[in-house]
Amino acid sequence: MDTNFTTKLSLALILTAAAVSDTTARKSKHTNLILYVQDFANGPNPTFIPVAGVAGKPWNFTQFGTIFVTDNPITAGPDRNSRALGRAQGMYVVAAADGRNLAVILTLALAEGSSIEIQGTSRQFEGVRELGVVSGTGKFRFVRGFAVGKNVVTDIANGYTVVQFNVSLKHY
Repeated sequence: MDTNFTTKLSLALILTAAAVSDTTARKSKHTNLILYVQDFANGPNPTFIPVAGVAGKPWNFTQFGTIFVTDNPITAGPDRNSRALGRAQGMYVVAAADGRNLAVILTLALAEGSSIEIQGTSRQFEGVRELGVVSGTGKFRFVRGFAVGKNVVTDIANGYTVVQFNVSLKHY
């Protein structure tokens, strides 16, 4: 094969890849969202419940192997009567033998029709927890990013928690 042709072809491929990469980078958007997840573990209509666990062991937040499902309201502010934005739906599994970490799979199903998929390890006893944003739908197609969660209301006696999520997204 002609080395001059090979050199030109290689250069053309490199320039094409750089142009595609540059165009893609210019079209990407950055979105920051602050959302509040209202978590009701007790009462007549819990939104966060254990569904499976180790036989003979209590199904709680620190028992290795306990699986929880959630369908929590997402609101615009920390007050439970704030404007509804959607639902946080998914699963948590106590995945650390010492009970300190949860494996999280969570969909932020937004009322306007888009969704954001969150996945990762939640170090549940740390004040601030970071999880990865791995996917999305609607206006968040091809999203990637991270979600930082922190409890802003904790009412252990009533089983009520509000988690503020600061979600940073890069999408197209």
